[in-house]
Amino acid sequence: MTAAQTNLRVLKPSRKKPQPGDVFAMQLPDESFLFGRVVSTQAQWTLAAGADPANLIYIYRGRSVTVDLPDRAAMRPDRLLVSPIMTNQRPWSMGYFQTLANLPLEAAEVLPRHCFLSASRGRYFDEHGRELPGPVEPVGDHALHSFRTIDDQVSDAMGICRAP
Repeated sequence: MTAAQTNLRVLKPSRKKPQPGDVFAMQLPDESFLFGRVVSTQAQWTLAAGADPANLIYIYRGRSVTVDLPDRAAMRPDRLLVSPIMTNQRPWSMGYFQTLANLPLEAAEVLPRHCFLSASRGRYFDEHGRELPGPVEPVGDHALHSFRTIDDQVSDAMGICRAP
């Protein structure tokens, strides 16, 4: 099996399940770090009954040359690099996300409403699968993302050519 080509570097694989409040790091090709946060582990990425819930994450635009825990002020919704993302466990198990600490979420650190566009339905939903009357910025994809599509989103936002 060939390893996937990504711009994100492998840090430290983990089997530990993400928890709300977890702060994680990811490393870019220039060896700087971006940080993210787990907001929920119960996001509904599909309207199909019985599907496993996803991890709702934020990825912030602040960069660092060290993998040290960022200041809480850098982890506010107005500092998002990309729209909120629903993802599976693979970014952690493959080592693309390294959990640094767990900090209980404060109200000011979470968007008041999450919004995701279902491209196949042309409608908007929140992270619980409830339909919304229209878009609420920032709008994410109502889909389950893994390390590769997250890599593409981060690369696009950073102006880095996507990995082949």
